[in-house]
Amino acid sequence: MPEKIIKILVGKPGLDGHDRGAKVVALALRDAGMEVIYTGLHRTLEQIVAAAVQEAVDVIGLSIMSGAHLPICRRLLDLMAVEGIQDIPVVVGGVIPRPDIAELKEMGIQGVFPGGTPFDEIVAGIRAVVA
Repeated sequence: MPEKIIKILVGKPGLDGHDRGAKVVALALRDAGMEVIYTGLHRTLEQIVAAAVQEAVDVIGLSIMSGAHLPICRRLLDLMAVEGIQDIPVVVGGVIPRPDIAELKEMGIQGVFPGGTPFDEIVAGIRAVVA
């Protein structure tokens, strides 16, 4: 039986205008055999959740360079619960200080990939949260 193709939505929430890393990671995920939906820059969390519902994704990935990862992730998880999609795993990457990783995981973020994380670790981490 062929391996299931993972469908991941990569979102850039808020006013963060730096998306080079998100695009490079999206390409690496695609090259690893995943189907990637990239929302583009300056999306609201409501738009990201709506896209996740519409596309029936397996994973939501956020790229956050603004330093607002804690409130953004809290709000995203709240919106996902309202929409009934709280079972979709969420991963986050970008500028994530090491001390914040534990707090993100405690709130329910299933994968945290700070800048500089090797692509093979990101791919393996996403596969692990979908399994």
